[in-house]
Amino acid sequence: MTDIASSFRKSSFSPLRLQSRSLGWQVGAVTLGTLFLALSSYIEVPMVPVPVTMQTFAVTLIGALYGWRLGAITIVAWLVEGAVGFPVLAGGGAGVQHFLGPTGGYLFAFPLTGALVGWLAERGWNGSRVVLAFVAMLLGNLACLVLGTAWLAVMIGLEKAVTFGFLPFIVGGLLKSALGAATLKLFSGNKADPIDPTRKR
Repeated sequence: MTDIASSFRKSSFSPLRLQSRSLGWQVGAVTLGTLFLALSSYIEVPMVPVPVTMQTFAVTLIGALYGWRLGAITIVAWLVEGAVGFPVLAGGGAGVQHFLGPTGGYLFAFPLTGALVGWLAERGWNGSRVVLAFVAMLLGNLACLVLGTAWLAVMIGLEKAVTFGFLPFIVGGLLKSALGAATLKLFSGNKADPIDPTRKR
């Protein structure tokens, strides 16, 4: 019974079920995921030294829907696109300089953030348990802020980094976590699980 329950949980953590799809499906999902991440970068509120965007919402959602492995691969692919010159970063930015400046820590934190949320989603912190999904999203946002602020502290000092790179983003992180959890709930609402763990075999 434990094996059946484990199989059920792993097969149903995401309504997309990308872990059971063909390689072609997964490549297509990565492509669409990078487009979604790029679009989220254009929703921006300019701030100095770090702008407010919808990137963390997209990063955590990709992780929750794709799982930790494919989610991290998708986020890395998007960052590589930005590094080589595609205008997919915040406000349509591009180039290696974004990875070396004040926003570098947040950018490098994104794959880890997506992987963390994906790992939690695979263990039940997903749309079927909306409170846990919210906590997973919140932890992802917090991890991104902590890592990004640590990078920023090296450049401008800890006090300024916390003031300009952490505190202004707390409310946004809460709101984006709630939106992410609600989105997962909507995705999972019409899901029909292919395996019934109570079914006798």
